[in-house]
Amino acid sequence: MTDAAHPRHAASLLEQDPRTRRRNAAETRFKAYGLIAIGIGLVFLVTLMFAIVRNGLPAFTQTFVTLPIELPAAKLDKKGNRDPAEMAKVSTFGYKPVIEAALIKALADNGIDNPFKKPAKVADILSSSALAQVRDTVLADPTLVGKTVEFRLLASSRVDGYFKGRVTRESLARDKNLDGEHLDVADQMKAKGLMASSFNMDFILGSDASESRPEQAGIGVAMLGSLFMMLVVLVLSLPIGVAASIYLEEFAPTNRWTDLIEVNISNLAAVPSIVFGILGLAVFIQFAGLPQSAPVVGGLVLTLMTLPTIIISTRAALKAVPPSIRDAALGVGASKMQAVFHHVLPLAMPGILTGTIIGLAQALGETAPLLLIGMVGFIASNYPDGIVSGFFSPNSAMPAQIYEWAKRADPAYYERAWGGIIILLVFLLSMNIIAIILRRRFERRW
Repeated sequence: MTDAAHPRHAASLLEQDPRTRRRNAAETRFKAYGLIAIGIGLVFLVTLMFAIVRNGLPAFTQTFVTLPIELPAAKLDKKGNRDPAEMAKVSTFGYKPVIEAALIKALADNGIDNPFKKPAKVADILSSSALAQVRDTVLADPTLVGKTVEFRLLASSRVDGYFKGRVTRESLARDKNLDGEHLDVADQMKAKGLMASSFNMDFILGSDASESRPEQAGIGVAMLGSLFMMLVVLVLSLPIGVAASIYLEEFAPTNRWTDLIEVNISNLAAVPSIVFGILGLAVFIQFAGLPQSAPVVGGLVLTLMTLPTIIISTRAALKAVPPSIRDAALGVGASKMQAVFHHVLPLAMPGILTGTIIGLAQALGETAPLLLIGMVGFIASNYPDGIVSGFFSPNSAMPAQIYEWAKRADPAYYERAWGGIIILLVFLLSMNIIAIILRRRFERRW
C-alpha cells in the first residue's frame, strides 16, 4: 500500500481548526453577554436600593422642640377640682395661649431674638399636634396642673424639612405658613439646644395624620392592618390550597373536568390583581354586606388572589417527590391516604412552605385590590380596640398607606412614602428569609 491510501491531516490534532475556533468564540461571546446582563441587572438593583434608602431614611428622624410649659390652673382647671371630666371642657385651642407663652418665654430666657409681634406667628414653628399632645398629657395626669412641665413637641414639617434640606429659604417665598424669619429663630433654637433632630419611633409605631400634619404621620396602625389581613390569608389559603392540591395531584381522576380545573387555576394565577379587587367589592361588600376598608375583606380578597399561587407551588412540590416513595408505601400495605399524608406530604413540605410564604409576600405588597375595597382612602388614625375590632373595623395596610402618602401634596408625605417602602421591604425580605430557613430545615435528600 502507498501513502496515497492514507491521506494525512492538513493540521495537527493539537491545534484548533477554524470551525472549533468559531465555536469557542461564540461560547465566549455568550458568556460575556450573560455577564453583561447580570451586570446591568445589578446596576439597576443597586440604583433602586440607593434611591429608596436615600429618600426614605430621613423619614426615620424628626425635629423636636424641648419646651418647659407652665400649666396654669386658672386656665386649665378653673374650678380647681382636678377632675378630668371638667378639665376636658377646655378645648384643644384653649391650650394655644399656654404653649405660645411658654415658647416666647423660652426664647427670651435663651437670648433668642423674637422678630414677631403676634405670639401666634412664632408658634408656627411648632406642629399643630402640639396642642393635642399637651392637652392629652394634662388630662391623663391632672396633678400636673399648676406646675411647669418639660414637653418634647414636634416641630412643623417645614422646619423639619429645612434641617433635612428638603425646604429652602427660596421655596418659603411662596409659603403662607413660614418665612425666613422663622428659619432664623429655628437656627438659634437649634444652637441653644431647644431644637434637635433625633430618631422618630412614632413613624414606625404611630398612626396616620391629616394632610396638614405630616410630621405626626406614622405607619404603625397600617402595619397592624397588614398583620390582620395576613392572618386571614394564612388561615384560609394554606389549608384550602394544600387540600385542593393534594386532591388534584394524588386522588382526582384524569378527565376533562380536572383538566378544565387545572387550566382555570393556571389562568387565575395570571389574572391582574385589580380584577380580584372588583370581585371582592361586588361579593364581599355589596352582596355580603361586610364593612368597607376592613382587614377581613382585604384578607378575603387577597386569599382569592393567593390561592392559585399556593396550589401551583404545592402541586409542583408533590410532583417532585419520587414515585418510588409512593410505591414503597403501598407495597408494605399502606392505604393511598396513608402513603400521601405519612410519606409524600412530609417530603413535599419544604416546597409547600416556600410557595405559601412567597404567596403571602406577594399578597402583602398588593395595593390594587385594596384600592377597590376602600382601604386606600381611609386614614388609619387609631389603633383597634381589640382582636374583633382589628378584623372588622376600618383600617389601612402598608402598601395602601404608602400609596396614600405618595399622592398627597406635602413633600413631607412623599418622604414618608419612601420610608414606608423601606419598612415594607424589610417585611418582604424577612418573609423570604423565613422561607429559605424553613426549606432547609425540612428538606430531605434521597
